[in-house]
Amino acid sequence: TGGHTTEILRLLSCLSESYSPRHYVFADSDKMSEAKILAFEQKRAEKFSKSQFTLDRIPRSREVRQSWTSSVVTTLYSILYSLPLIYKLKPDLILCNGPGTCVPVCLSALLLGLLGIKRAIIVYVESICRVETLSLSGKILYYFSDYFIVQWPDLKEKYSKSVYLGRMV
Repeated sequence: TGGHTTEILRLLSCLSESYSPRHYVFADSDKMSEAKILAFEQKRAEKFSKSQFTLDRIPRSREVRQSWTSSVVTTLYSILYSLPLIYKLKPDLILCNGPGTCVPVCLSALLLGLLGIKRAIIVYVESICRVETLSLSGKILYYFSDYFIVQWPDLKEKYSKSVYLGRMV
């Protein structure tokens, strides 16, 4: 919610003007991200006058300490909600960094690619706080992402598909 948003905005601050429009997708129960994104985009608009972005909310796929059984149901609901959104947006690139919300978004994009509608490149950046093990989102998206970036060398050793670029945030 707060930490993942801060990390992704730090990553986005390095992107050029050509990464536009940007579509932010976050959980409907997330109260902090919208304000952080709006402040970031307002500052970005001072540098890039043609900056474009949208904000979209989807149902949270899994709450903290939610049981595994019930999280399957809520994740499926979130995927069903994400499919029309991803179909509408048809992103070229999905950059995500670990909140549970990214799993339904990425799985929806994968489905659209499998159906031949639109293939999106998925770049997953594991959170800086994940030093020895992957997050649950990371464990799932490790197998589905085009690029899987870790920020600690120990993780690169454990997960051969990953790319270690040093600390990015």
